[in-house]
Amino acid sequence: MTYVTAIEDAVSKIKNNLLRRGDLFPHIKNGDSSEKHYVWRENTDWIEGFYTGMVWLSYEYTGDTFFRDAAVRQIDDFRRRLDGNVSLNHHDIGFLYCPSALAGWIVEGSEEARRLALDAADKLLERWRPKGQYIQAWGPEGDPENGGRIIIDCLMNLPLLFWASEQTGELKYKEIAVKHADLSRRYLVRGDDSSYHTFYFDQEDGKPVRGGTHQGFHDGSTWTRGQAWGIYGFALCYRYTGNPLYLETSKRLARYFIERMPEDHVVYWDFDVTQGEGTYRDSSASAIATCGMLELLEHLEQLGQGDQEYNDIRDAVQRTMQSLYENYSTRDQPEAEGILQHGSYYVRGNLGPDDYIIWGDYYYLEALLRMEKGIPGYWYERG
Repeated sequence: MTYVTAIEDAVSKIKNNLLRRGDLFPHIKNGDSSEKHYVWRENTDWIEGFYTGMVWLSYEYTGDTFFRDAAVRQIDDFRRRLDGNVSLNHHDIGFLYCPSALAGWIVEGSEEARRLALDAADKLLERWRPKGQYIQAWGPEGDPENGGRIIIDCLMNLPLLFWASEQTGELKYKEIAVKHADLSRRYLVRGDDSSYHTFYFDQEDGKPVRGGTHQGFHDGSTWTRGQAWGIYGFALCYRYTGNPLYLETSKRLARYFIERMPEDHVVYWDFDVTQGEGTYRDSSASAIATCGMLELLEHLEQLGQGDQEYNDIRDAVQRTMQSLYENYSTRDQPEAEGILQHGSYYVRGNLGPDDYIIWGDYYYLEALLRMEKGIPGYWYERG
């Protein structure tokens, strides 16, 4: 199946959003409603990098400098945000600065973008907690609720540190990324290949306390987006380190994900929630997992591992992308702001439980371009 039509539809919607909304960024609205749209405001959350990443992907696909100029303006805003330390007391620095600043370096060779990405990596290092040997997810150091918390999402922030180590030759970035990845592999991945969303450690001595969740169904359930972050995150850790344990972990998480896909191959928001007509999906989780599986397939091809497991992963990618395009995209809605329908942000908190989700849009477009044009996104340098 060719996805040119899907790509061109997405690029058209991104251009329309830029023309209508200027330099504002899309945010997810509170609550569920029949009217699906983004809330447009300034660059103050953890999600804005995905929008800039979509603009860069559009530029790479079209060569239209309209997109390039918009992406550069947005990068300037990310510089303003970093210099002003605006809402950066969290670990999602990679989500913000890989698809924006690092993308500007990858696509344009911009030294300003490279410098910004390196400065962002230094900002992420401020989250390192030597006592526990982990990167703290949220909040200030010593916070009674979050001071000892890691979450599986952080695996997708580690590429910024791995890249910074390659760029500067300074091992501290890679060493911290590896320590955090190893800790995540040990405590966030369960023995049955499912995953915890979050894990708590004692802030004083670093001893493990318990696994849990923040956005999943319950502490012992498997939040589908968390599982997807793990698939992609460990595959990228393997790319940067060559450690076969990371590759094996990505495969295990992918196998669990694939075996629990529903009939239309797009997952619900948690694998353990009761599935029925009114149960929310999370198309963004399926888009992320697809990108992770594409990354995984590339490594398996290079290793010559074209076995049944490889075929199962490839087939899951194809089935999921076809379903996302045919059943979840806004291909028949030219005025829609979003590209994928039926994403879920935080179901129990009633935040975007069934709406457009900007990272879902980004990873869907990344997967389309990787499959159709060999453009893999902005988590590592190419070539």
